Amino acid sequence: MPVPKVTPRPREVKLFWNNRSQAVRIPVEFQMPGDRVLIRRDGEKLVLEPVKTPSTLKELLMAWREEPQLSPEDDFPDIQDVAARPEDIL
Repeated sequence: MPVPKVTPRPREVKLFWNNRSQAVRIPVEFQMPGDRVLIRRDGEKLVLEPVKTPSTLKELLMAWREEPQLSPEDDFPDIQDVAARPEDIL
């Protein structure tokens, strides 16, 4: 979906509830590409930004580089289980 080059004038829209989440229906002139967005608060404003999905291996590796480094708590725990005994299946 192409991103419009002209910034539309602000529009007032209604908020509604979807289960336990507050939601807003985005008018067509404010459509965003993709099916996911990042949301952040900037003072009293909520800012939505499209999530850019890496389309090449290079973009994926660059995105991984920006991820925070894993801490020791993120490591896999040691497993104390003993390996199962092999069984004859025939």
